[in-house]
Amino acid sequence: MSLHALVYEGLVSMDDDYLPQPALAQRWEPSADGASWQFTLREGVTFHDGTPLTANDVVATIQEILRLANDQTNANKGVYASIRYFVTDASAAGEDTVVIMTPRRNFGFLYAMNFPILPAAQVQADQPAGTGPYVVEQFLPKDYLWLSANSLWWGAPPSIKEISVIFHTANRELISSYEYNRVDAVLTRSLTAAQYRSGISSLHLNYRTKQLETLQLNHRSYELEDVRVRQAIRFALNLDAIAETSYMGMAQRTDTPMPLGTWMYRAEEGAVRHNPEEAKRLLDEAGWIDSNNDGIRDMMRDGKSVKLSLRFYAYEEQDNSARLSAAGLIVSQLAAVGIEARLVPMSFKETVEKLEAGSYDLCLASFNMDFTPDPGFMLISGNTANYTRYKSAAMDALFDELRGTMSRDQYRAKLGAIQDLFLRDIPFICLYYRSGAILTRRMFTSVRDVREPEVLRGIESAY
Repeated sequence: MSLHALVYEGLVSMDDDYLPQPALAQRWEPSADGASWQFTLREGVTFHDGTPLTANDVVATIQEILRLANDQTNANKGVYASIRYFVTDASAAGEDTVVIMTPRRNFGFLYAMNFPILPAAQVQADQPAGTGPYVVEQFLPKDYLWLSANSLWWGAPPSIKEISVIFHTANRELISSYEYNRVDAVLTRSLTAAQYRSGISSLHLNYRTKQLETLQLNHRSYELEDVRVRQAIRFALNLDAIAETSYMGMAQRTDTPMPLGTWMYRAEEGAVRHNPEEAKRLLDEAGWIDSNNDGIRDMMRDGKSVKLSLRFYAYEEQDNSARLSAAGLIVSQLAAVGIEARLVPMSFKETVEKLEAGSYDLCLASFNMDFTPDPGFMLISGNTANYTRYKSAAMDALFDELRGTMSRDQYRAKLGAIQDLFLRDIPFICLYYRSGAILTRRMFTSVRDVREPEVLRGIESAY
């Protein structure tokens, strides 16, 4: 996707502040009721094969994405399938005007308009033409890709004229190619890259991924029904230490589902930082004490003594043990305040089954977050990824209001209120967004926010 972003473009793009900016659409305007948006296309844009961009191309692209997303027989629905929640129909109102109908009458709709626009006649082609600053000259899957500057691009002529890409099957081979000067730069999520620091002959740039690591808390477990217990777990965790130890610093802390440092993030600095004494106080207040001094808190429930002992599941990635290492640290940090977490490593498939069945107490799980700043899929009662079974009429109402807000300032205010309630209720615990690394021998971009999926954004204007 980082390479595709150089070849294909959407109606809008996101700037360093993660705000929508004109791309193939030079302007847009919502209808009075927000049920539709009118996009006016940029003049003089052509595809790589020389054909002009028209409204029909945008409509055909939308229809193909919706077809894939709604095809129940097709397992591969594509990374842009979520626009089915944002778009019900699209039509051309002239050569350069597109009208898009939407059930989401809010500012967040614009974030779904970043899908790549293809020529109407090539929406199902293996290598369709794009409009971006680079053209695919040669492509051998899993082996090699050659991009050259697009002389027809509507923007300034790209400064770097050619980009040759070599694909590697393993991170060790990728790092080896960099060490032996076979390549000028590499993109990787490998923790091995963390050992490289900026120096005389090499630069190390972190980029933000869309992968949000969370600790899921099952609200149907009687131990976790009390918000004070959930708050105590949050205070017991030293997440900065976990990020540094298990992920070698290749993680960006966040206290809410919104990424830190963006216009949509709101959390009081230090409000939920590591504080084991506060964790102990909250557990005492909730009635969990260590009555027999065995190191595990307990309480009387229905006439029986029960321990604060939780089933803890975690799955691992294929090429590293970082998540299980993080889970082990969580176990020890919870033990320090009297909570027993019984860690059971599982496969990804087994973990998903446990989450969907609600058969767990704690679970370390990551989510690939959508482009649109709207985490309702995780927090609205009964929604698709609300694995914690969190129910809050106040939270549901806030999302109803968010999804009816057209103004950016009001949208931001509603997102802030959602995060305030999130930090009070602790539906689950946000740990960090995972980071990737760029190792390079020359600076190729001046952008401030290097992020997926546009990790190479700005390379066309590099010196």
